[in-house]
Amino acid sequence: MSRTDDLKYMKRALELSKKGSGFVNPNPLVGAVIVKDNKIIGEGYHERFGGPHAEINAINNAVSEIDGATMYVSVEPCNHHGKTPPCTNRIIMEKFSRVVIGMKDPNQHVTGNGIQTLRQAGINTESGVLEQDALKINEVFINYIQTKKPYCILKTAMTLDGKISTYTGDSKWISNEKSRQWVHELRHIYSAIMIGVNTVINDNPRLTDRSAHLNKCHPVRIVVDSNGRTPLKSKVLNTRWAKTIIAITEKASETFRGKMAEKGVDIIVCPEKDNRVDLTYLITVLGEKGIDSILLEGGSTLNFSALQDKIIDKVYSFISPKLLGGEKAFTPVGGVGFKKVDEAITLRIENIHRFNEDIMIEAYMG
Repeated sequence: MSRTDDLKYMKRALELSKKGSGFVNPNPLVGAVIVKDNKIIGEGYHERFGGPHAEINAINNAVSEIDGATMYVSVEPCNHHGKTPPCTNRIIMEKFSRVVIGMKDPNQHVTGNGIQTLRQAGINTESGVLEQDALKINEVFINYIQTKKPYCILKTAMTLDGKISTYTGDSKWISNEKSRQWVHELRHIYSAIMIGVNTVINDNPRLTDRSAHLNKCHPVRIVVDSNGRTPLKSKVLNTRWAKTIIAITEKASETFRGKMAEKGVDIIVCPEKDNRVDLTYLITVLGEKGIDSILLEGGSTLNFSALQDKIIDKVYSFISPKLLGGEKAFTPVGGVGFKKVDEAITLRIENIHRFNEDIMIEAYMG
């Protein structure tokens, strides 16, 4: 195979991997392509958590003999028993002549083991083809496997003059319909959505996955509610097909906790920080519960607290060509703010997207 062929088939494996978004958390997104005589004879991807891995699906989907073929796989094949047997065993058994890998397994305890096993079996194995693309696709998994904490994404939508609502609190709708549809794609991808109790009281959202996918992946709803003020009639408490977690402090009453338990809500009692929930503690506990990613759709107060506690990894900021004005209109980041410009949080812009007239900036923490 030429270098051009390797890039072409790995690109296809990466495209396939994305089909598992929202279904395999907290596992990685993996795609696999089998090529023989410069023709694709099998494809697969990791379709659901606990199910067969991409390599096995590609092998099972092959339409002709595999012996002597090349496998392109976006992440290093596993070499250990988990919910399924090692993929390396099956690759060796099927007598592949070559395996081309996008990225190594980021788990420091197993990285490189799969490659070593394949090479010891006499299979020509190469790694690092379109590696940066594979790393980008699996940024959530990499963060979770290395830190055991969820990858946190701050999502905001504001006008051109930096307002997320009018001074009366009206915010429907700042962004356009196409932007809002894409946000539901994010809800499909990430494991949980986090908001503050003020958003529950003022907007009463459901926080469900209303994307175009036939199989919905409703995220876990997380409400940060230090004092226990979430109304019993809130939609987040009465939408049964999605799980809800409420993070409180000791200031929340026993009566409130009991009523939430009756609603089937999980309560996490957190220590206080500046008279609010300690978000650093909260995300540690959420990571222990298997939540690998959080989409923060909170108001300005929670947004500032999250930035202040340094739990944010990435930002999606939607900007709509509207002007609201108003000294008392709300902005994306509230709180007390920073005293000096040189204390500002610096972001690294990765991409700028257009959703009709809306602009969306994708940025990472500097």
